Amino acid sequence: MPDQISRRKLLIGMAALTVTHSTAIAKKLMTTPRQSAGPFYPVTLPLDDDNDLTHVEGAEGEAQGLITNLGGKILDINHRPLDALRIEIWQCDANGRYRHPHERSQAAIDENFQGHGHALTDADGQYHFRTIKPVPYPGRTPHIHIAVFPKGEPPFVTQLYINNEPRNENDFLFQRVPADRRHLVVARFNQSQYPDTAFDASFNIILNRTDGTPQEK
Repeated sequence: MPDQISRRKLLIGMAALTVTHSTAIAKKLMTTPRQSAGPFYPVTLPLDDDNDLTHVEGAEGEAQGLITNLGGKILDINHRPLDALRIEIWQCDANGRYRHPHERSQAAIDENFQGHGHALTDADGQYHFRTIKPVPYPGRTPHIHIAVFPKGEPPFVTQLYINNEPRNENDFLFQRVPADRRHLVVARFNQSQYPDTAFDASFNIILNRTDGTPQEK
C-alpha cells in the first residue's frame, strides 16, 4: 500500500509539472513597442553595409567609443523564431553625430564608424551586430534605432535604450512607452568577456505574428 500511494503521488506530481510547463509554453510574449524612425535614417545606405559598424572598408582604424557586441532573437508572440529577416540598426557616432545630410552638429565625424548596418536572422531567429555603446544626442538619451523588414510588409521600427540610464527619465520618446512595457525597449550593457570588446548586450524583438500573418497594432 505505501508503495502504491508513493507512485500515485509521483504521477500526480508529474501531471502537475506537465500542466505547469504547458501553461508556460502557451503564454504569449508581449510585443516590442513601436517607436519613431527619427529623421536620420540614411538617405543612401553605406557601401560597406555589414553587421560590423566599428570598421569601414578602406579605413585602417576602429570606431571611437565603447565597442559592443549586440545580439538577440526575433520571435513571434508564440516563442517561434523568425528566420531570414533583415534587421537594420543606425545610431550616432561617439561624437554624437549621425551620418546624414540634415545633421546640424558641428562635431567631427568619426570616419571609422559605419553608422548603419544590417544582418539577417538565422534559423533560430538570432542576429548579431558589432557596434558601440550608444551615446547621448542633443535632446535625446542614448539609443539605437532598429528596423525589421518582414518580406512584403512595412518595416517594424523601434529604438533600444540602455537599462537604468538616468537620461531615460527625461527622454520624450522613451516616456511615450507605457511604464509597464518599458522593459521591452531596454537592454543591459554588461562588461564583455572578450578582450577587444567593452560590452555585451542582448535585445530580443517580439513581433505580433501568428501563422506568418502580421498583426501589428
